[in-house]
Amino acid sequence: MIIAVIVPIFLLLALGYLSVKCQILKKEQVEMVGAFVIKVALPLLFFQFLASKDLHEIWYFEYFAVYTSVTLLLYGFSFWLMRRQFQNTFSHSAVLSLGAAMSNTGLIGTAVLTLLVGQHAMTYTSLVVIIESMILIPMVLILAALGTQHQANLGSLVKSTILMLFKNPLFMGVMLGMACAIFEIRLPIYLDQVFAMIGQTASPLALFAIGGGIVGMSLKYVNLQSFYLVFSSNILMPILMYLGLSRLTHLSQEMIYAGTLIAALPMPTIFGMLGQAYGLNERTLTPLLMSTIAGFVVASGLITLWWS
Repeated sequence: MIIAVIVPIFLLLALGYLSVKCQILKKEQVEMVGAFVIKVALPLLFFQFLASKDLHEIWYFEYFAVYTSVTLLLYGFSFWLMRRQFQNTFSHSAVLSLGAAMSNTGLIGTAVLTLLVGQHAMTYTSLVVIIESMILIPMVLILAALGTQHQANLGSLVKSTILMLFKNPLFMGVMLGMACAIFEIRLPIYLDQVFAMIGQTASPLALFAIGGGIVGMSLKYVNLQSFYLVFSSNILMPILMYLGLSRLTHLSQEMIYAGTLIAALPMPTIFGMLGQAYGLNERTLTPLLMSTIAGFVVASGLITLWWS
């Protein structure tokens, strides 16, 4: 089992990396593959899966509550640390703290868990996508914008953030799928098959795109701040998640393991994107690369421990 899961993951990462490194594909072309996954394949995969289920099959409040609590706890503590200990500005602290409390759930989480638990992966990752899309990322955007003082009107800031949220295909795929489950709306069979076929491309293409995206990244800002962000994201978060899910809930062992594994995965690419938008550049790209390496090492260890 362990070989059947880990080997394809690293082969797909290596294939993406070598495709760009050997100039078979340009990095921009691989980035377009990643864009296709995040904007088309993954939203359709989540939508098709969730729309085919009843609500009780995909909604687990205990899982949702624990994952949300751990995420906000780590984000809040990291925000305080970024401000007080590392002397970052308010906006920079808001962005940097995202790396300490969020995993690459959509791209990597869906790909890895699908290899491990099949279609059950959609249940575990969709709930985390809701937490990240509806709570964490909007909070980060609002705090970062408030820190720049370019947006004095909090009401209009919240409105623009909500509008941006509803333009996010991944978020909309999850929410529409949930709505279909709640109201027991089933997709026409041919539409269901087409969405399923496109969705099946998400996992391999996501890993391929991650591998290609690593090319050109460098470790130019290795310091205590970067090490803390990686420690929080890839070590502390899965530990707290495992303790919370195993001690405070009555969830199945598979769900506990899945939630812990998601928490251990590398930081999301949006962390680097927001870093560039707010002038952080290498201060986010360096921990992002470090986390990509550390996250796959920790995830491989957990897979070996629990699924071998």
